[in-house]
Amino acid sequence: MQQFFSAIESAIYPIVVKFNEYLSSYMLIILLIAIGLYFTIRTKFVQVRCFGEGMKNVFGNFSLKGGKQQSGLSSFQALATAIAAQVGTGNIVGACGAILIGGPGAIFWMWVIAFFGMATIYGEAVAAQKTRVVDADGTVHGGPVYYIRSVFKGGFGKFLAAFFAVAAILALGFMGSMVQSNSIAESMSTAFNIPTWVVGIVLVIIAGFIFIGGVQRIGAVTEKLVPVMAILYIIGGIIVLCVRAEYILDVFGMIFKYAFNANAILGGSIGSAIYLAATQGAKRGLFSNEAGMGSTPHAHAQANVKDPHDQGTSAMIGVFIDTFVVLTFTALVVISTLFTGEGALNPANFAEGQFLSGAAEAAGLAKTNLAQVAFGSALGNMNVGSIFVAICLFFFAFSTIISWNLFGRINVVYLFGKKSNMIYSIISVLFIFMGCMLSNNLVWELTDMFNYLMVIPNVLALFFLGKAVSESANKKRVKAPKEDKKED
Repeated sequence: MQQFFSAIESAIYPIVVKFNEYLSSYMLIILLIAIGLYFTIRTKFVQVRCFGEGMKNVFGNFSLKGGKQQSGLSSFQALATAIAAQVGTGNIVGACGAILIGGPGAIFWMWVIAFFGMATIYGEAVAAQKTRVVDADGTVHGGPVYYIRSVFKGGFGKFLAAFFAVAAILALGFMGSMVQSNSIAESMSTAFNIPTWVVGIVLVIIAGFIFIGGVQRIGAVTEKLVPVMAILYIIGGIIVLCVRAEYILDVFGMIFKYAFNANAILGGSIGSAIYLAATQGAKRGLFSNEAGMGSTPHAHAQANVKDPHDQGTSAMIGVFIDTFVVLTFTALVVISTLFTGEGALNPANFAEGQFLSGAAEAAGLAKTNLAQVAFGSALGNMNVGSIFVAICLFFFAFSTIISWNLFGRINVVYLFGKKSNMIYSIISVLFIFMGCMLSNNLVWELTDMFNYLMVIPNVLALFFLGKAVSESANKKRVKAPKEDKKED
């Protein structure tokens, strides 16, 4: 069986890599930054002005039990489902891959993408809320295909929506799930020496049970899973950073230094090195926070809120938690442990003429094991580090699988109707199993390719929705009067 999958990889991998090169080099960065700047300006920096409002919307009525909704999801369940999709392998494996290829400076560019992405995702959530459709039985339909059709009428609109739907099904329901299951299987194999096919079978059984329950069960699972998994990972990160506290300032210095002087560790000219750091930050930033990709609007469309603006501000907090909190913890742990002191990737320890890629290869470090080695080194026990990351990655990646399955399902129903649900679920679990068997490189490249294809029609529609989004962001809202305190 392994030989069969190896033959598939050998044939497909070079083609996918070349295709992704063109998309990421000439389109991805331009589109993401352009739409982020566009919404930032049109909404008058909504990610800054309404940040406190978003935090209040998310945490003001925080609960691990949102209650069963007659239709759709509660606002927090929708956000938790969106964060479950965002906080996955991109926050651990993706961040590590960006650092290994683009250096610590790639994290700076991920922050830049995330800052503008907060305005983008506000626009996506508002657009999804304004264009969602509710059936007579209460079933909610919403997401990019609906706001694409609202902007582009006739045959072109149908084509663009169908193009997005197919890309979303492949990127999220199928290929994306392969990335997540692949990372789970590899980390479990490293930490516990469990065969990857065994991990695949377990994932198929658990995922299948949740998929059958539909949107209500997915919302109930994610609202409990997301806060617990995020807190667990942050606590682990804080412990490591306490151990490596003396290097924290150096870490931030390296992130900013190598964002603009990456050739010192990557080789090549200054321009090519900065470009590599920036493109890695953009690519992994997209995969991490998903702003502009068109995935999370599916969850935000399900939220039962009075004003689309409320869900938009909540959506911004999802990007903040994903990138500025969880992903940053990964970066700080990895860089403070491996790029400072006696770390294997400390530029001061490189041999003459050696660069980051050569040092990583010599030390046996790859994006799949970098975080495990970093945690293990800092905690003084490699097994403890491997086990901790494997457990966190399981929760992160599995929560993404169930959320992405929902997003893919919404597009399947749009194209083929409700009767296609069961067939879609069966195919989805097969891809989850396949992800455990294929190599890490191929599944990442395939997912990147379809992610990029989703961005194109999604961003195109968002540009035409600028007026509707800015009206929501800039609308004057009357605050409810505070109740007077009664004297005893």
